[in-house]
Amino acid sequence: MRPVIVMTQTSEFERNDVCIIHKPFISIMPLSFDLNLLNVNYDWLIFSSKNAVKVFRPFLKKVRYRQLAVIGKKTADYCASIGLEVDFYPDDFSQEGFLEAFSKCNQGRILLPSSAEARPLLEQSLRNYNDYVEKIDLYKPVPHKRNIEDVKTLIKQGQLDALTFASSSAVRYFFENNEDITLEHYFVIGEQTLNTLNQYHAQGKIADVQTLEALVNKILESWNEDAI
Repeated sequence: MRPVIVMTQTSEFERNDVCIIHKPFISIMPLSFDLNLLNVNYDWLIFSSKNAVKVFRPFLKKVRYRQLAVIGKKTADYCASIGLEVDFYPDDFSQEGFLEAFSKCNQGRILLPSSAEARPLLEQSLRNYNDYVEKIDLYKPVPHKRNIEDVKTLIKQGQLDALTFASSSAVRYFFENNEDITLEHYFVIGEQTLNTLNQYHAQGKIADVQTLEALVNKILESWNEDAI
């Protein structure tokens, strides 16, 4: 019998050895920004997520940059799928890993279009070593309330084996109403997401690397060991 998993990230993911219910907890609301920021010659354009690439895509022909850097394989893969050549992305898919590897590159003027609620670490660290870093608040996440309620219903009906989170925002949206939710098996991508989960007095297991594939592998590992 395959474990029943709810995956809450915006991008879909499929595996034949698990039963995946895709219920994104986050919707994306694009924000307006000063288009004059595109009239600068940038050395680097940096995307920290696939959503950032999707929302910024209409502006790609208007911005001038020499090299493209991204965080995460799914971001790099999406760029490749729309014909964008990625010049740099490290094996470590965290902001910390990106910053460590990127510190060895010749940098210069940087454009960083990302979520208005993105972790500040990336922007702040880049500003410490660069004279010109332009951060664009490209979009903001909002809760997908219908999907969240659907998942809570599945939990109450005992139809769910594991719930996954790929971001701190998804965790906050799920727990923010302080409902009494009884579920033992949470799985997350990233230390920051796990820390946020712990703030709500919930325990979870973290994927060995920050990919959806590794997240499902961690669930199957627990399933085989503990019969979730």
